Order: sequence, then C-alpha cells, then structure tokens
Amino acid sequence: MRREWELEDLIACWTLDEDEFALVGNKTGATRLGFSLMLKHFELEARFPRREDVPRPAVEFMAGQVKVDPERFTGYDFTARQVTDHRKQIREFYGFCEPAVGDEDKLIVWLASDICPAEMPRDRLRAALLARRHQEKIEPPTPGRIERQFTAGTVSRSPPGTVAKLKDLLKVSDPDSVAAGGGRSFLQELKEDPGPLTLDTLPTEIVKLERVKAIGLPDDLFSLADISEKVVAGWRARAMKMYPSDLEACPKPIRLTLLAALCHVRRAEMIDGLVELLIQLVHKISLRAERKVEREIGEEFRRVHGKNGILVRIAQAALDLPEELAREVIYPALRSAATA
Repeated sequence: MRREWELEDLIACWTLDEDEFALVGNKTGATRLGFSLMLKHFELEARFPRREDVPRPAVEFMAGQVKVDPERFTGYDFTARQVTDHRKQIREFYGFCEPAVGDEDKLIVWLASDICPAEMPRDRLRAALLARRHQEKIEPPTPGRIERQFTAGTVSRSPPGTVAKLKDLLKVSDPDSVAAGGGRSFLQELKEDPGPLTLDTLPTEIVKLERVKAIGLPDDLFSLADISEKVVAGWRARAMKMYPSDLEACPKPIRLTLLAALCHVRRAEMIDGLVELLIQLVHKISLRAERKVEREIGEEFRRVHGKNGILVRIAQAALDLPEELAREVIYPALRSAATA
C-alpha cells in the first residue's frame, strides 16, 4: 500500500460509512482506532494488515473520525486474542471466508489452466491471484506462520551481545535534549540518506559503518538459512518506513529481525559506497599526478635558453648529412649550439 496520500484520497478510501460505524460500535481507545483501520484496510486490500502496513496519514485521518488520539494506535496489539475476534467480525461483514485446502486446489487449477499459459511475470501472477481471491471472497493465507519461523530463526542465530545492541538502536543518544525538540537515535542516523559520498561526508560514513560493525551481526546471519537477498531487502524496506514507536510496538522477534535486516543491508551499502569513493579518489590522484608531471616537463622545456635555435641547427645538420651517423653529425651540432 502506498505511503503518501492526498486528502481527497483519504476521504474516498478511509471514511467510515454508517454501517461501518455500527460495526465499530462501542469500542474505545486503541481498540476503536485499530479496529477501524483494520476494517478499512481489509476493504481496500482484501487482507489484514500488519502495523507497518497502515500508512501514517490514514492513522491520523481515522483518528479524527473515531475521536481517538492517533498515538493510541501503538497500543493496538495485532497478536492479541481479541484481534482474532476482530478479524472474524470483519470477514463476516465483507462476506469473506478463511482459506481452506479445497480453495487452494481450485486456485491452483485456475492458475494452471487460465493464467500460467500466458507466461505472465511473477508480480503479475501474484496480482492476478489476489484479484481472483478478492472476486471469490477468499482471504489470502496469512504470512504470520512463515514470519514467525523466519524471525525466530534470525534471533536464535544472533549472539546475545548482538541482540542487546540491536535493542539499543532505538535509544536516543541525548535524552536530555528530547524536551527541547532534539535527541536522535542511531536508528534515525542509519536511515538517513547521506547523498553523494564526498570527502566531506567520508568521516561521518566511516564512523557510522564502524558503529554498525560494532553491533556484531554475523556475516552469514541470513545466508545460513538460505534466505534470499530479496527477502532481506523486503524486511529492510519495512524497517525503513517504520517509526521508532512502531518498532517498539512490534513483538520482540519481529522487531529484532527488522533491525537486523536494516543493519545488514545498510552495512553492505555503506561499504560499497566507501569503496566507490576510494576508487574515485585514486582516479583523481592519478589524473592530478599525470597532469603535474606534464606541467613540470613543459616548464623544463620552456626554461631551455635558445631551444628553437638548437632545434634548427640539429635539423639542418641532419638534412645536410643524412647518411652519416648521428654521433658524427648531431652531437657536434649540439656542442656548437651549447658554446654559441
């Protein structure tokens, strides 16, 4: 789902109608806001969201409708038993059902007979499958089980010291300045785009890289489990668009996996950037050295007194006696020029 929303789009997509308000009922606080957002997200996407899937503008817009502070959304626990009942209410409201084995078999037959022969790209196949599920009012299978296995494995492969340092990423470096509007966590610095890497930004990026390395992430943290780079990049992208409060609200394994993926990918990006800058610097030094040598040779040539006359005498001697040896013709011409 997109992250940027214009006001008219928010009104069109995230406004509760009379029946939806009736479904929200007497729910209060974080439950009221979280349920309302999950309800409209399901209407738009035909699936239930994770916390980070809900765009911030939608949270603020919905909070105004249900009269709840938008910051209360962090208190809505997507893993609580109560949310299971909320999902059931929303499915029934929109006429959806949970996926069953028979549904999967029918979809496989449909894909094989109607879609795959067209040789559509993978992303278009996925879009077609989701559209078919929406048409048949079958909820897509939840990625929760796969996600739990992945996050549990990531945490188990991380040394205890690394886990502790990942937790510290959310801490503000100068808590006393928060009240004055300052205070930054290393996580915020890690997310920032330094722009084109130059000699001015080089020291900052080196320090940042050293701090990431100090976290102690194993180099084979994800390769040990045969996790593809695309999967890790996806978790990195999720972490990049999440606020610190969103990360704090995530279950511990998910939060640590998001932070580990972010650090893992950003570490590689910073190393690549520094190597590229080093190559550029070596190239510039080589060019400058070459130009300096050429300039010095030119200056030495210009400092030779009467060089044009010497060149004329050498050329004339070579023309007068073309068959003679150079040492018998050129050398005497040079000596006579030097004593002239």
